[in-house]
Amino acid sequence: MAEVIKMPRLSDTMEEGVVAKWLKQKGDKIEEGDILAEIETDKATMEFESFYEGTLLHIGIEEGETAPVDALLAIVGEEGEDISSLLDGAGDASASSEKEESSESEEPSEKEASSEGADIPEDVEVVRMPRLSDTMEEGTVASWIKKEGDEVEEGDILAEIETDKATMEFESFYSGTLLHIGIQEGETAPVDAVLAIIGPKGTDVSSIIKGGGASKPAASQKGEEKKEEKAEESSKTSEAASTSSSDGGRIFASPLAKKMADDLGIDLNDVKGSGENNRIVKKDIENYKPSAKAEEAKPAAAQPQQQAQPSPVQVYTPVGEESFEEIKNSQMRKTIAKRLGESKYSAPHYYLTVEVDMANAMANRKQINELPDVKVSFNDLVIKASAMALRKHPKVNSQWTGDTTKIARHIHMGVAVAVEEGLVVPVLRFADQMSLTQIGGSVKELAGKARNKKLQPQEMEGSTFTVSNLGMFGITEFTSIINQPNSAILSVGAIVEKPVVRNGQIVVGNTMKLTLACDHRTVDGATGAQFLETLKTYIENPVTMLA
Repeated sequence: MAEVIKMPRLSDTMEEGVVAKWLKQKGDKIEEGDILAEIETDKATMEFESFYEGTLLHIGIEEGETAPVDALLAIVGEEGEDISSLLDGAGDASASSEKEESSESEEPSEKEASSEGADIPEDVEVVRMPRLSDTMEEGTVASWIKKEGDEVEEGDILAEIETDKATMEFESFYSGTLLHIGIQEGETAPVDAVLAIIGPKGTDVSSIIKGGGASKPAASQKGEEKKEEKAEESSKTSEAASTSSSDGGRIFASPLAKKMADDLGIDLNDVKGSGENNRIVKKDIENYKPSAKAEEAKPAAAQPQQQAQPSPVQVYTPVGEESFEEIKNSQMRKTIAKRLGESKYSAPHYYLTVEVDMANAMANRKQINELPDVKVSFNDLVIKASAMALRKHPKVNSQWTGDTTKIARHIHMGVAVAVEEGLVVPVLRFADQMSLTQIGGSVKELAGKARNKKLQPQEMEGSTFTVSNLGMFGITEFTSIINQPNSAILSVGAIVEKPVVRNGQIVVGNTMKLTLACDHRTVDGATGAQFLETLKTYIENPVTMLA
């Protein structure tokens, strides 16, 4: 039987997705766990795995095309199978809405089905779209690891679910057969929407599908209670699972991790799993130390294939002829535009600039970096100094909520990082309590994750102040848009060699300009100026940060 795969909701703000690349073509044979396509959201591009086996009969969204969540992405089934009825109904949102309207009009039969759906047997469990972050309102199924008809054990990874921040593996709390998949790959659905149904093999769940999708008061409570019970028992189950893994030779690993291990020639017996029940997941393969040589060999082997692909051809417009090139906006770019627009037009920005003498900072940094295994950047110095200045000027470390102004007693520094498709802001938590080397190591790690699109949602949440540095690009001075809900953002320019006056004499010096953008609703001009004065003192005399 053919299966419809829909555009998943991979982030809480995702409303549409872009098929960056199809890894399977129409007519190709597909195995469970094969990567079908790469789907781009507003935050990242993620691999989307198939949870079905069969032939790719139809591709509903071509490469580079944008489609809303739940749009028909693909159809998988038996070779030569007639899918005309699915094309007429499954891919058309209006058709589905018409079906919903007609189902509402058919009160006698459908209401009976709905009432039957409310009575969910105790051995059948409805799995709903989980809330994976505090801001998540909807999620997208990036890929299904299990397919309909598969046996599922407690702790097995059902699917990879994408939010606007990251893609996370979602494990099952139940054991049984995967009877129904409610949200297809690539589809987006709100939190608590029916994700799947698990129960005994052969159970008829048609009435649950019809009536249980919207709400099922009694059954929902039963399901949640059972879920909690299973979660409490999971620690006991994990002990048994680890025993069977060591004694019986069974290795718990996600299909994607297995595939990556096969590609890299990694023996899963040598990999330590970080997932529940010591399950090996994607990040364990990526972080596996002995695989370094394999990682180097893989790109080298991939080079010929990459070189064989045609490079983009630059088309130049003839003299005197007007022309435009349209580039589709990525999901990340759309979200950046939306949020920065909201910040710029809702918060009254004003800007304060100071010029800092970097002589002592340069000398002190040189001394610090002469120590073994220590590498501190000027940006690390600015972050540390900003965190300490915020401690003395807490009003800058605040948020406007309308009725109140929230002053944060903790200091979480957001560090703007440029990635290929825009800007992300990983967060250093309790930065004022970190040493320079700790700040440097954390910034390097988070920036690497950002560029590899591996940041988790929690690593980009909770900032109270943000630093943006364009000095490495030679920019001497600029202004930034405040990263809401922060009240201020610091723009750091390049260190410039120029004539300066010292002790009444003109000498060659090095200076750096800092520009503070403030939200006038929370930070008055004098408050911002006092903050910059303290910040300047710390940077010009780094030793004062030790006092």
